[in-house]
Amino acid sequence: MIKNILKGIHAYTGTFKLINKLGLWKYFGVPMAISFFTAVLIGFTAWGLGDNLGAYISKIWFWEWGSETFRTLGNFIGALLIIALGLILYRHIVMALSAPFMSPVSEKIEKHLFATTHLHRNTTNAEQLWRGIRINVRNLLMELLLTIPIILIGFIPIIGIVSPVLLFLVQSYYAGFGNMDYTLERHYKYSESIQFVKKNRGLAIGNGMIFMLMLLIPVVGIILVLPLSVTAASTETLKVLETAKSIQK
Repeated sequence: MIKNILKGIHAYTGTFKLINKLGLWKYFGVPMAISFFTAVLIGFTAWGLGDNLGAYISKIWFWEWGSETFRTLGNFIGALLIIALGLILYRHIVMALSAPFMSPVSEKIEKHLFATTHLHRNTTNAEQLWRGIRINVRNLLMELLLTIPIILIGFIPIIGIVSPVLLFLVQSYYAGFGNMDYTLERHYKYSESIQFVKKNRGLAIGNGMIFMLMLLIPVVGIILVLPLSVTAASTETLKVLETAKSIQK
């Protein structure tokens, strides 16, 4: 697991060079715009709803004493919940809508690395979009099922210290999952792709870790996160697929 996580992280080295060499920037224009405007929309929504959610949470405290402190705490928790859910929604919206633009990127990387001319599963843009929506809706629901109890664990003294770490790992896994599927959609059907990522979850986590950390970089991170993460995920996923083919032979 740790070895594969490190592989997923290391795959980011040389991504700029590969993108420039293959002339891939033209494919990232629309996804970068989608990423930027989705982030802005969710950011403003979080700003507007944070206080409202905080006020609702503060109503749990019925007593006069400590009410101001609990209101402040409620506002903080509300903002934290909005941001956490906003990040989840951001990733899945952007990844789903970017599918038709990311698949050609992965295809060109595959042709460059392994000189292949076979398209495997020759899908249309509409099919790629539907596949992206289907995968990301499924991942969104799974991620929410894991995220909600992890956030609740965060309120438990001592044990709660692991909550941020678990949240980061869960979000990293599903971010890497989405990036890997741009390659897997040409090779595997929906259910087969899910099984592939489960077997290679370390690669998904490693790729997703850098993805999540890049989102912390104002503006630049949001714009560059898809080009770099998709390129890194494609190269490493293709290596695993090629190794599997060699073993089968």
